[in-house]
Amino acid sequence: MKRLVVLASGSGTNQQAILDASADGRLDATVVHVVADRADAYALERASTAGVAVTHLPRRDGEARAEYDARLADFVGERRPNLVVLAGWMRLLTMKFLGRFPNQVVNLHPARPGELPGTDAVGRAFAEFQRGERTTTGVMVHLVPDEGVDDGPVLATADVPITVGDTLDTLTARVHHTEHRLLVDTLVTLCSTPSPARTDSSTELRHA
Repeated sequence: MKRLVVLASGSGTNQQAILDASADGRLDATVVHVVADRADAYALERASTAGVAVTHLPRRDGEARAEYDARLADFVGERRPNLVVLAGWMRLLTMKFLGRFPNQVVNLHPARPGELPGTDAVGRAFAEFQRGERTTTGVMVHLVPDEGVDDGPVLATADVPITVGDTLDTLTARVHHTEHRLLVDTLVTLCSTPSPARTDSSTELRHA
């Protein structure tokens, strides 16, 4: 059974989808630790309720990003993960962390590949819809090999239509539902293969 460490900063709904899939046997993996950089991250409570070890690991006053990432990498490395899953992790990781886990860091982004990198992707997609600039957004799961923002090798994608009558709330709910499914499906595939992750674009997963 593969070992997962989850990094989270917020409510942890995607993390909950992973925990549920592990508990009901769909995912041949166990979450061995959840790390949050924010003390009020509800992800910590979700994990504790599921019996998963949790740690609040904040950035210290005056601590450089690289120094924090090196400390985070040491902590995560002690848990011997096969995969590190960024489930709502709101910090950009440097190579001090990423270099320790090549082809093992998996991120979820609420947009299609090459679109809307960074924060508030759903809100920006909805604003573009209101201006008549798009009718579809999406979700992707990708590897994080370096410090690029939401542009690593794509593992899976799914389109999310934006329809007349949508509000930001209804679109956000639809995106979240798609995120939960796509992330779990991708992890199921990754955890059923002997290698921690696949980087050859010819083997990308595609979900309608």
